[in-house]
Amino acid sequence: MKFLQKIGKSLMLPVACLPLCGILMGIGYLLCPASMQGGEITGMVPTIGMFLVKAGGALIDHIALLFAVGVGVGMADDQNGTAGITALVSWLIITTLLQADFVKLLLPSIADQPAALLAFHKIENPFIGILAGIIGAQSYNRFKNTDLPEWLAFFSRKRSTVIISGLISILVAAVLFFVWPILFGALVSLGRGIADMGAVGAGIYAFLNRLLIPLGLHHALNNVFWFDTIGLGDLTHFWAGHTDADVPWSLGIYMSGFFPCMMFGVPGAALAIIHCSNNKRRKYVVGILASAALCSFVCGITEPFEFAFMFCAPMLYVAYAALYGIFSYVTALVGFRAGFSFSAGATDLLFSASLPAAQNTWMILPLGFAAFVIFYLVFRVLILKFNLPTPGNESEAVDEAEETREEKAVGNNMVEGMDIASILEALGGKDNIITLDNCATRLRLELKDTSLVDEKKLKTAGAKGVISLDNSSIQVVIGMKVQKVADALRELTSR
Repeated sequence: MKFLQKIGKSLMLPVACLPLCGILMGIGYLLCPASMQGGEITGMVPTIGMFLVKAGGALIDHIALLFAVGVGVGMADDQNGTAGITALVSWLIITTLLQADFVKLLLPSIADQPAALLAFHKIENPFIGILAGIIGAQSYNRFKNTDLPEWLAFFSRKRSTVIISGLISILVAAVLFFVWPILFGALVSLGRGIADMGAVGAGIYAFLNRLLIPLGLHHALNNVFWFDTIGLGDLTHFWAGHTDADVPWSLGIYMSGFFPCMMFGVPGAALAIIHCSNNKRRKYVVGILASAALCSFVCGITEPFEFAFMFCAPMLYVAYAALYGIFSYVTALVGFRAGFSFSAGATDLLFSASLPAAQNTWMILPLGFAAFVIFYLVFRVLILKFNLPTPGNESEAVDEAEETREEKAVGNNMVEGMDIASILEALGGKDNIITLDNCATRLRLELKDTSLVDEKKLKTAGAKGVISLDNSSIQVVIGMKVQKVADALRELTSR
């Protein structure tokens, strides 16, 4: 769990790019529908729209690469940029060695295996990005202080991490050469079975689609249901202007259920997280989730919302995925049909409503109302019942000394009203600290001896709470000024 939480923290920076992507593409799509639907683009306004769509697409199309660099830097012990380069090296080697054209060169017979070849066409995905980031970070952490013989001294220490990462990535690519098609093919086979189950299958597909997002493996299922991998192609047929008469299934069934969830369910769930947050942190939580909910409603970009809690509250994320499955099943039964070319937001709903396969699009209102209420209630009940650590709901204890802390004279060891020297002392001193990191609101520490931690003294010094993960790891809740506190602690421990 500690490892997963560290990955989750590392993803915060690349995920922060996604709201910009959603806003740019949402506005651009409104100004220029032809940018995704096809057709001639003429005039100043459509040209501006196309420009914005391309700008946003530059981010969403390369989110896996952003994940690689973000995880590499975020999981490095000192968050040094060298780890980002090391992760990038890993990403480039793995994705290049497993590129479909190169795989065909090494194994010509794979050209006769469409399923295996498709796996390598989808090798540039978030799962591989995160894997490359982990390889880069671990290579950096392990070998950043390694000294080589004098005749190789130029490549010593941090420079050696790039070489190590490259060698490891070659071995990982060799393993993935055999493993990746099997894993990818298993998901495709699963998709074929689901496709024969009608509305129930639509619900199962939506559930698995959300559940596989953290691994990036939802692409395999998407290729089965949205594109013409095995003869389905729900998305391609929908936007080609076809109807149910042209295909052997209910056209749009594998897209429609996402609309009430993304447009109304996500805002409802975000509101529940906000209501369950501590009053003192609510402004911070609103800042994160309000923009995420807006992105989801307008253009169906849900990653900023999902990555805000999927790693810190995995049980809640499974429930979230299950709600998608339920609503997709219900939507398939009631006959609401809409399609998307980008994702299931209001923008795509607006433009898909005029296509021949669209049916009963007015039903987004009752379905959306139901999604908002149910998502809100499920999130609120689960967060409160199990005290899940969603944004703003971390453990907090307020000491009486907090009220007078800001009145103290600011000395060399005071940062944002917090006594850094006292915090370090309460952690057992600098010799007790193995690693020091931070997320958006908390210090994340690995200690030699957690029994030396003085929780009361930490709160007196300015901390709001302490969370013990295991015998060596703790988190100290600071708040939005945590970056300054972490930097001050690093400076103090380096003296």
